Amino acid sequence: MRLKDKVAIVTGGGSGFGEGIAKRFADEGAKLVIADIAKEGGMRVCAEIDAKHRPATACFKETDVASDASVAALVAAALDYHGRIDILINNAGITHRNRPMLEVDEAEFDRIFAVNVKAIYLAARHVLPVFRRQGSGGVIINTASTAGIRPRPGLAWYNGSKGAAISLTKAMAIELAPENIRVNALCPVAGETPLLGQFMGSDTPELREKFRQSVPLGRLATPQDIANAALYLASDEGAFLTGVALEVDGGRCI
Repeated sequence: MRLKDKVAIVTGGGSGFGEGIAKRFADEGAKLVIADIAKEGGMRVCAEIDAKHRPATACFKETDVASDASVAALVAAALDYHGRIDILINNAGITHRNRPMLEVDEAEFDRIFAVNVKAIYLAARHVLPVFRRQGSGGVIINTASTAGIRPRPGLAWYNGSKGAAISLTKAMAIELAPENIRVNALCPVAGETPLLGQFMGSDTPELREKFRQSVPLGRLATPQDIANAALYLASDEGAFLTGVALEVDGGRCI
């Protein structure tokens, strides 16, 4: 088992890519803290993990990743439940509906940058002191996007937030490398997640086909694709990787 007895926090773990990462990590021996603002989804994922793995290995903490107090409570809950933290997956994210940039209002813009960018800062504020006290390094993985590398029209502010996530990943990686804290990013292409309809502007067979045709390998990302990549970056197999923005995209960014 590649993550045996490692403790991982997965934000946005109640659905989509986060759910896939949490379940894959559990299969590889990790103990999980599922964080999500959607209580029902997070509790469902925890229950499904615990039904498969005995003794129980997952707990859920309702969390707003854009709130300092909420993130502090998440980290405290992880320590109370598991006693340590080894891996942080900053996966929670939102977007605006695909439309012209000036149709996105200020409140929506602020929320996108709070969830997609500020959340990385808040998580670092509370998790890095834990890593340092433990003295054994740590792993941070930020879910960015191909949108931060090869932007799609109609998603200007989302594109910008994911570009920031990639830049932050690299800046954090170079600063934290002397402490053996590795920081990498995943850059998925659009996939079967609750955000897909917003990326496309609506959800029709024609739009789905248009998105598929933009991917050289001919399909969208699956949670399993992203989970496998996250597992590699989090495990000892990825021990010499930091500052990487890994394109899990079927060739979209070529």
